[in-house]
Amino acid sequence: MGLFGDDFYSTKVSRRAEPEQKGKLQIIRPGGRARGRDRWSNPRRSRSGISSTVKVAVISSVISSIVTVTLFSFIMQPTSLPLANATGNGGGGGQTSQIADPYDRIIQAAAHVRPSVVSIVNHKTGSSLSMEDSALGSGVIFKKEDGKAYIMTNHHVVEGASDLEIVTVDGETHKAKLVGKDRVSDIAVLSAEDKGLGAVAEIGDSSKLQRGQTVLAIGNPLGLGGTLTSGIVSYTDRILPVSINQDGVYDWEQNVIQTDAAINEGNSGGALVDLNGKVVGINTMKISDTGVEGLGFAIPMNEVMRTVDSLLLNGKVSRPYLGVYTVDLSNPYAPLDDEQRKDLKLPSHVDSGVVVLEASGPASEAGMKLNDVITEFDGQKITSTLDLRKYLYDEKKIGDTIEVTFYRDGKAEKVSVKLTDKPE
Repeated sequence: MGLFGDDFYSTKVSRRAEPEQKGKLQIIRPGGRARGRDRWSNPRRSRSGISSTVKVAVISSVISSIVTVTLFSFIMQPTSLPLANATGNGGGGGQTSQIADPYDRIIQAAAHVRPSVVSIVNHKTGSSLSMEDSALGSGVIFKKEDGKAYIMTNHHVVEGASDLEIVTVDGETHKAKLVGKDRVSDIAVLSAEDKGLGAVAEIGDSSKLQRGQTVLAIGNPLGLGGTLTSGIVSYTDRILPVSINQDGVYDWEQNVIQTDAAINEGNSGGALVDLNGKVVGINTMKISDTGVEGLGFAIPMNEVMRTVDSLLLNGKVSRPYLGVYTVDLSNPYAPLDDEQRKDLKLPSHVDSGVVVLEASGPASEAGMKLNDVITEFDGQKITSTLDLRKYLYDEKKIGDTIEVTFYRDGKAEKVSVKLTDKPE
């Protein structure tokens, strides 16, 4: 159905006028030729016919002009007017103008989600409780239950904390406790007493995001709590290599939403919001370098919630554990020198794999040890620590058995290892 009724614009002549016009304009009577007397004997009737013709022409011209002007004004109207007509329930012109404002949805979305976003103060181990000695971040209230509020944030926001506090948009401070955290996904969950905390955020579906879609970032950059920035979704599913241990070696890949909404230090853990006021991502990082601008990233909400559910249930995310600490054989950031390669006694065709620096748990029990070079899992080639982790986390689960192919003193060996849960 259209926005307007079928006869919103009508050029029909009223039925009441039709008989009169037909009578005035009729020259040849039905049923035969007109007689000369009828045609010429009544000049007044002829003048009346001419007058009627003029009137009809004038009326038709006026109607045509009105229709033309109306159609032209409709075509030239802003696209926001149909939204105002569809949304508004009457009211004055001021209300319609406000609803038609293209930025009004940003205002409404920000107002909807802002009470759910809190600032997080991480008083790290060994530091005082002053703000100067604390790390700052952001968080989002996503659940309230049994007198408690639950807040999601980044793992790196709460890492090393001896004491945690959350600060609401109204400036109220509340003590918080760590429910669980996961370094791999960079997600953590906190809890606090429900009293005085804001509303629960509405969770959106990050899989429906599109490039160019307007989004908002809300958080606590540089201690300026409640800060709002806006931008667009630059990329919906960017894959970024990350270093889990912050040692400069990329050992994991993070699927992220790329945005040009300004994200600064302290925004981590805050909300990335769509124009419906729904949280579609958790802001986590930005690329900060000379000449770089507008490259911020958020973890998609669908992935965040899977981790959050596990943290609420178990306090951690359980993943299969092999028990090896490794370095890439062909790591460009820490390459092995000729002497180290000689000590490994590798055949010339082995140019990739991971070198075991330490074996513990299941790997140690299966007989693996220092300087073993892993090249395959279950017959699939392993070229880096990233490959090793992805295979374990994506293809295996706790309790599975994995066949490991490795080189020791220049000879290829195989061993079966039963994967366990990583110990605390």
